[in-house]
Amino acid sequence: MNKHFLNLKDLTKKEILDLIDQAIDLKKSNANMDNLQGRYLALIFEKSSTRTRVSFEVAMNQLGGRASFLSSSDLQLGRGEPIEDTAKVISSMADGVVLRTKEHETIKKFSENSTVPVINGLSNLSHPCQLLADLLTFKEFNNDIEGKIVAWIGDYNNVCHTYLEAAEILDFELHISCPKKYLPVNLEESRNLRIFDNAKEAVKGAELVSTDVWISMGDEKESSTRIRDFQEFQVSPSMLDVAQENAIFLHCLPAIRGQEVSNDLFEDRRSKVWEQAENRLHAQKALLLNLLA
Repeated sequence: MNKHFLNLKDLTKKEILDLIDQAIDLKKSNANMDNLQGRYLALIFEKSSTRTRVSFEVAMNQLGGRASFLSSSDLQLGRGEPIEDTAKVISSMADGVVLRTKEHETIKKFSENSTVPVINGLSNLSHPCQLLADLLTFKEFNNDIEGKIVAWIGDYNNVCHTYLEAAEILDFELHISCPKKYLPVNLEESRNLRIFDNAKEAVKGAELVSTDVWISMGDEKESSTRIRDFQEFQVSPSMLDVAQENAIFLHCLPAIRGQEVSNDLFEDRRSKVWEQAENRLHAQKALLLNLLA
């Protein structure tokens, strides 16, 4: 496996599928292990977090290791120390690092100067740990994702970008429905990608429907404009009715009910958001075992 995990495409198809299978086994066993005894994971976050922070801390604990949360404002980074210097120092002491950053370039620079594995806990470009959990959740309910249709409704953000990487690696068809002004200018349809103006059309035939907040961290100044532009892209039970009968709905959370999701969607039988959130733990345990053990 690649030394670092910065994007989903850092892994091969076989590596991703093997990780998912291993995560399923770890979830079923539900047992603490000592594979990472004596290992230390540093969590360096520029952005707030619930699921990423807790899942990595619990994962290390259950695998016999330890993890510490380090806010970037509490480190010398907050006083202007170059990221390259911080990487050299922390990687000389820790066995692995999870970074959650505003800019993807920060993670790249850190990994280039780190002597231990670096994991992308979220950046403005991608969110590969989230996709591992999503793929695990899909496997649990609908088996293999190859050849299936996945619909992404809403903002083309870091999670959507990683879904596109997943579609190309694992060979499924991704339907994206997003206001044109929020799509990358160079995004073009391909064998694995179709783009829709109408959200309901994008959902037709899908076995997985996913979305995320319309206003990501850092976009708060655009709140009123985004709420207006995305009004037709709210996912609701009636929208899921045109998907496959076995379709599941996922959301990486946190969610804003009444915006990207209707107030009643999470109570729908097709919503698997709570299973998806828990699966962050199991997918990351498999990832840590492969990178640190």
